[in-house]
Amino acid sequence: MIRIATRGSKLALAQAGMVAEMLGGAELVEVSSDGEPGDKARFVRGVERALLDGRADIGVHSAKDLPGEMDAGLEIAAVPAREDAADVWIGAGSSLEDVPEGARVGTASLRRRAQLLAARPDLRVEELHGNVDTRLRKLAEGEVDAIVLAAAGLRRLGREAEIGFRIPVDAMVPAAGQGALALQVRAGDAASTEAAAVALEFDAARELTAERAAVALLEATCATPIGVHARVRGNELEIESFVGLPNGSEWLRDRVEGSAADPVAAGTLLAERLLGVGAGDLLARAEDAR
Repeated sequence: MIRIATRGSKLALAQAGMVAEMLGGAELVEVSSDGEPGDKARFVRGVERALLDGRADIGVHSAKDLPGEMDAGLEIAAVPAREDAADVWIGAGSSLEDVPEGARVGTASLRRRAQLLAARPDLRVEELHGNVDTRLRKLAEGEVDAIVLAAAGLRRLGREAEIGFRIPVDAMVPAAGQGALALQVRAGDAASTEAAAVALEFDAARELTAERAAVALLEATCATPIGVHARVRGNELEIESFVGLPNGSEWLRDRVEGSAADPVAAGTLLAERLLGVGAGDLLARAEDAR
Protein backbone atom coordinates (compact mmCIF):
# COMPACT_ATOMS: atom_id res chain seq x y z
CA MET A 1 0.00 0.00 0.00
CA ILE A 2 1.17 3.52 -0.78
CA ARG A 3 2.43 5.39 2.28
CA ILE A 4 1.62 9.11 2.57
CA ALA A 5 3.74 11.34 4.81
CA THR A 6 1.87 14.13 6.58
CA ARG A 7 2.15 16.40 9.56
CA GLY A 8 -0.12 15.57 12.47
CA SER A 9 -2.20 18.76 12.60
CA LYS A 10 -5.95 18.52 12.01
CA LEU A 11 -5.66 20.33 8.70
CA ALA A 12 -2.68 18.30 7.47
CA LEU A 13 -4.40 15.03 8.37
CA ALA A 14 -7.62 16.15 6.67
CA GLN A 15 -5.69 17.01 3.51
CA ALA A 16 -3.71 13.77 3.53
CA GLY A 17 -6.95 11.84 4.06
CA MET A 18 -8.45 13.54 1.01
CA VAL A 19 -5.45 12.50 -1.07
CA ALA A 20 -5.60 8.95 0.26
CA GLU A 21 -9.22 8.75 -0.95
CA MET A 22 -8.20 10.06 -4.38
CA LEU A 23 -5.57 7.32 -4.62
CA GLY A 24 -8.01 4.60 -3.62
CA GLY A 25 -6.55 4.14 -0.16
CA ALA A 26 -3.17 4.70 1.49
CA GLU A 27 -1.42 4.44 4.84
CA LEU A 28 -0.83 7.79 6.58
CA VAL A 29 2.62 8.24 8.11
CA GLU A 30 2.54 11.09 10.65
CA VAL A 31 5.72 13.13 11.04
CA SER A 32 6.59 15.99 13.37
CA SER A 33 7.85 19.50 12.72
CA ASP A 34 8.70 20.00 16.40
CA GLY A 35 12.21 21.21 16.95
CA GLU A 36 12.59 22.52 13.41
CA PRO A 37 13.93 26.05 12.80
CA GLY A 38 11.20 28.65 13.04
CA ASP A 39 10.51 29.68 9.46
CA LYS A 40 7.38 28.49 7.71
CA ALA A 41 9.33 25.91 5.68
CA ARG A 42 9.65 23.83 8.86
CA PHE A 43 6.20 22.49 8.03
CA VAL A 44 7.62 20.57 5.06
CA ARG A 45 10.94 19.31 6.42
CA GLY A 46 9.63 16.36 8.41
CA VAL A 47 7.59 15.16 5.45
CA GLU A 48 10.57 15.51 3.13
CA ARG A 49 12.82 13.54 5.48
CA ALA A 50 10.25 10.73 5.57
CA LEU A 51 10.38 10.59 1.76
CA LEU A 52 14.15 10.72 1.54
CA ASP A 53 14.74 8.00 4.13
CA GLY A 54 12.10 5.72 2.60
CA ARG A 55 9.49 5.81 5.36
CA ALA A 56 6.91 7.16 2.92
CA ASP A 57 6.25 7.19 -0.82
CA ILE A 58 4.29 10.43 -1.27
CA GLY A 59 4.34 13.62 0.79
CA VAL A 60 1.28 15.86 0.97
CA HIS A 61 1.92 19.57 1.48
CA SER A 62 -0.09 22.76 1.47
CA ALA A 63 1.55 24.10 -1.68
CA LYS A 64 2.01 27.57 -0.22
CA ASP A 65 4.35 26.07 2.42
CA LEU A 66 6.76 24.58 -0.13
CA PRO A 67 9.89 26.71 -0.55
CA GLY A 68 10.90 27.70 -4.06
CA GLU A 69 14.03 25.59 -3.83
CA MET A 70 13.31 21.94 -3.02
CA ASP A 71 15.80 19.22 -2.13
CA ALA A 72 17.40 17.95 -5.33
CA GLY A 73 16.19 14.44 -4.53
CA LEU A 74 12.53 15.44 -4.49
CA GLU A 75 9.97 16.69 -7.01
CA ILE A 76 6.29 17.60 -7.28
CA ALA A 77 4.49 14.69 -8.95
CA ALA A 78 0.91 16.01 -8.94
CA VAL A 79 -1.36 18.87 -7.89
CA PRO A 80 -5.00 17.87 -7.21
CA ALA A 81 -7.98 20.09 -8.01
CA ARG A 82 -7.56 23.38 -6.20
CA GLU A 83 -9.77 24.70 -3.43
CA ASP A 84 -10.73 28.40 -3.37
CA ALA A 85 -7.44 30.31 -3.09
CA ALA A 86 -8.94 33.42 -1.48
CA ASP A 87 -8.45 34.78 2.02
CA VAL A 88 -11.49 35.21 4.24
CA TRP A 89 -12.39 37.58 7.06
CA ILE A 90 -13.82 36.31 10.32
CA GLY A 91 -15.23 39.05 12.51
CA ALA A 92 -17.36 42.18 12.28
CA GLY A 93 -18.18 43.57 8.86
CA SER A 94 -19.51 42.37 5.51
CA SER A 95 -16.65 43.65 3.33
CA LEU A 96 -13.26 45.30 3.80
CA GLU A 97 -14.90 48.68 3.26
CA ASP A 98 -17.53 47.90 5.92
CA VAL A 99 -15.13 46.79 8.69
CA PRO A 100 -15.34 49.08 11.76
CA GLU A 101 -12.70 51.80 11.87
CA GLY A 102 -9.64 50.89 13.94
CA ALA A 103 -10.57 47.20 14.21
CA ARG A 104 -7.86 44.93 15.64
CA VAL A 105 -7.02 42.27 13.05
CA GLY A 106 -4.91 39.23 13.91
CA THR A 107 -2.52 37.68 11.38
CA ALA A 108 1.05 36.41 11.28
CA SER A 109 1.30 36.95 7.50
CA LEU A 110 3.26 39.95 6.22
CA ARG A 111 1.45 39.54 2.90
CA ARG A 112 -1.94 39.94 4.58
CA ARG A 113 -0.68 42.75 6.82
CA ALA A 114 0.65 44.72 3.84
CA GLN A 115 -2.54 44.38 1.80
CA LEU A 116 -4.86 45.08 4.72
CA LEU A 117 -3.00 48.28 5.57
CA ALA A 118 -2.76 49.30 1.91
CA ALA A 119 -6.56 49.09 1.70
CA ARG A 120 -7.40 50.26 5.23
CA PRO A 121 -4.56 52.20 6.95
CA ASP A 122 -6.78 52.71 10.02
CA LEU A 123 -6.81 49.01 10.92
CA ARG A 124 -4.68 47.81 13.84
CA VAL A 125 -2.98 44.69 12.53
CA GLU A 126 -1.65 42.55 15.38
CA GLU A 127 0.61 39.50 15.16
CA LEU A 128 -1.34 36.32 15.80
CA HIS A 129 0.13 32.83 15.52
CA GLY A 130 -1.27 29.32 15.91
CA ASN A 131 -3.34 26.81 14.01
CA VAL A 132 -6.91 27.46 12.89
CA ASP A 133 -8.43 26.34 16.20
CA THR A 134 -6.03 28.51 18.21
CA ARG A 135 -6.71 31.61 16.16
CA LEU A 136 -10.48 31.14 16.30
CA ARG A 137 -10.26 30.67 20.06
CA LYS A 138 -8.22 33.87 20.47
CA LEU A 139 -10.81 35.71 18.41
CA ALA A 140 -13.62 34.32 20.57
CA GLU A 141 -11.73 35.38 23.71
CA GLY A 142 -11.52 38.97 22.43
CA GLU A 143 -7.77 39.19 21.86
CA VAL A 144 -8.60 40.68 18.43
CA ASP A 145 -11.73 41.88 16.66
CA ALA A 146 -11.15 39.83 13.51
CA ILE A 147 -8.78 37.38 11.88
CA VAL A 148 -7.90 36.61 8.28
CA LEU A 149 -7.43 32.98 7.22
CA ALA A 150 -7.31 30.95 4.00
CA ALA A 151 -10.72 29.84 2.76
CA ALA A 152 -9.26 26.47 1.78
CA GLY A 153 -8.18 25.49 5.28
CA LEU A 154 -11.54 26.30 6.83
CA ARG A 155 -13.41 24.40 4.12
CA ARG A 156 -11.21 21.35 4.39
CA LEU A 157 -11.83 21.34 8.15
CA GLY A 158 -15.58 21.71 7.65
CA ARG A 159 -15.58 25.12 9.35
CA GLU A 160 -16.72 27.33 6.49
CA ALA A 161 -19.64 28.49 8.66
CA GLU A 162 -17.09 30.59 10.58
CA ILE A 163 -16.41 32.74 7.50
CA GLY A 164 -17.65 36.33 7.72
CA PHE A 165 -16.89 37.25 4.14
CA ARG A 166 -14.61 36.20 1.32
CA ILE A 167 -12.01 38.80 0.33
CA PRO A 168 -11.85 38.97 -3.49
CA VAL A 169 -8.47 37.91 -4.85
CA ASP A 170 -8.08 41.24 -6.64
CA ALA A 171 -8.43 42.99 -3.27
CA MET A 172 -6.05 40.63 -1.45
CA VAL A 173 -3.81 38.61 -3.74
CA PRO A 174 -3.29 35.16 -2.20
CA ALA A 175 0.05 33.55 -1.45
CA ALA A 176 1.58 31.48 -4.24
CA GLY A 177 0.09 28.00 -3.94
CA GLN A 178 -2.71 28.98 -1.57
CA GLY A 179 -5.64 26.59 -1.87
CA ALA A 180 -3.53 23.98 -3.67
CA LEU A 181 -2.00 20.73 -2.46
CA ALA A 182 1.33 19.46 -3.75
CA LEU A 183 2.12 15.75 -3.89
CA GLN A 184 5.86 15.28 -3.54
CA VAL A 185 7.86 12.16 -4.37
CA ARG A 186 11.47 11.06 -4.62
CA ALA A 187 12.96 12.10 -7.96
CA GLY A 188 13.02 9.14 -10.30
CA ASP A 189 10.60 7.03 -8.23
CA ALA A 190 8.40 5.83 -11.08
CA ALA A 191 5.99 3.82 -8.91
CA SER A 192 5.23 6.71 -6.55
CA THR A 193 4.98 9.16 -9.43
CA GLU A 194 2.48 6.90 -11.18
CA ALA A 195 0.44 6.50 -7.99
CA ALA A 196 0.34 10.27 -7.39
CA ALA A 197 -0.69 10.95 -10.99
CA VAL A 198 -4.20 9.66 -10.22
CA ALA A 199 -4.81 12.90 -8.29
CA LEU A 200 -3.41 15.24 -10.96
CA GLU A 201 -5.58 18.14 -12.15
CA PHE A 202 -3.84 19.85 -15.06
CA ASP A 203 -5.19 23.38 -14.55
CA ALA A 204 -4.25 23.39 -10.86
CA ALA A 205 -0.76 22.16 -11.74
CA ARG A 206 -0.34 24.88 -14.36
CA GLU A 207 -1.47 27.58 -11.95
CA LEU A 208 0.96 26.41 -9.28
CA THR A 209 3.79 26.16 -11.80
CA ALA A 210 3.24 29.76 -12.92
CA GLU A 211 3.07 31.06 -9.36
CA ARG A 212 6.22 29.21 -8.29
CA ALA A 213 8.09 30.48 -11.36
CA ALA A 214 7.26 34.08 -10.46
CA VAL A 215 8.20 33.67 -6.80
CA ALA A 216 11.49 31.97 -7.70
CA LEU A 217 12.59 34.78 -10.00
CA LEU A 218 11.62 37.38 -7.39
CA GLU A 219 13.68 35.38 -4.83
CA ALA A 220 10.76 35.59 -2.41
CA THR A 221 10.70 33.61 0.84
CA CYS A 222 7.87 32.39 3.05
CA ALA A 223 8.17 35.64 5.00
CA THR A 224 8.04 38.01 2.02
CA PRO A 225 5.03 40.35 1.68
CA ILE A 226 4.13 39.13 -1.79
CA GLY A 227 1.00 37.63 -3.31
CA VAL A 228 0.95 35.77 -6.63
CA HIS A 229 -2.17 34.13 -8.03
CA ALA A 230 -2.73 32.43 -11.38
CA ARG A 231 -5.99 31.31 -12.98
CA VAL A 232 -6.38 29.14 -16.06
CA ARG A 233 -9.22 30.27 -18.30
CA GLY A 234 -9.50 27.90 -21.25
CA ASN A 235 -6.25 28.14 -23.21
CA GLU A 236 -5.16 31.30 -21.40
CA LEU A 237 -3.50 31.79 -18.03
CA GLU A 238 -3.92 35.03 -16.09
CA ILE A 239 -1.50 35.76 -13.27
CA GLU A 240 -1.58 38.72 -10.89
CA SER A 241 0.61 39.94 -8.08
CA PHE A 242 1.07 42.23 -5.11
CA VAL A 243 4.43 43.29 -3.68
CA GLY A 244 4.54 45.78 -0.82
CA LEU A 245 5.99 47.01 2.43
CA PRO A 246 4.59 45.43 5.61
CA ASN A 247 3.11 48.76 6.74
CA GLY A 248 1.10 49.12 3.52
CA SER A 249 2.68 52.48 2.64
CA GLU A 250 4.08 51.38 -0.74
CA TRP A 251 3.14 48.57 -3.07
CA LEU A 252 3.16 47.36 -6.65
CA ARG A 253 0.45 45.40 -8.44
CA ASP A 254 0.56 43.83 -11.88
CA ARG A 255 -1.33 41.32 -14.00
CA VAL A 256 -0.32 39.55 -17.19
CA GLU A 257 -1.82 36.97 -19.50
CA GLY A 258 -0.07 34.09 -21.19
CA SER A 259 -0.61 30.64 -22.60
CA ALA A 260 -1.85 27.96 -20.23
CA ALA A 261 0.43 25.59 -22.14
CA ASP A 262 3.52 27.50 -20.92
CA PRO A 263 2.89 28.55 -17.30
CA VAL A 264 6.59 29.11 -16.60
CA ALA A 265 6.71 31.79 -19.30
CA ALA A 266 3.71 33.60 -17.79
CA GLY A 267 5.17 33.54 -14.28
CA THR A 268 8.55 34.66 -15.57
CA LEU A 269 7.02 37.55 -17.52
CA LEU A 270 5.16 38.75 -14.44
CA ALA A 271 8.30 38.66 -12.29
CA GLU A 272 10.39 40.41 -14.94
CA ARG A 273 7.82 43.21 -15.22
CA LEU A 274 7.77 43.64 -11.46
CA LEU A 275 11.56 43.71 -11.23
CA GLY A 276 11.60 46.25 -14.04
CA VAL A 277 9.56 48.72 -11.97
CA GLY A 278 11.44 48.34 -8.70
CA ALA A 279 10.09 45.21 -7.00
CA GLY A 280 13.60 44.10 -6.06
CA ASP A 281 14.24 47.29 -4.11
CA LEU A 282 10.80 47.15 -2.51
CA LEU A 283 11.33 43.55 -1.36
CA ALA A 284 14.78 44.41 0.02
CA ARG A 285 13.27 47.25 2.02
CA ALA A 286 10.48 44.97 3.20
CA GLU A 287 13.11 42.51 4.46
CA ASP A 288 14.90 45.32 6.32
CA ALA A 289 11.60 46.46 7.86
CA ARG A 290 10.87 43.07 9.48
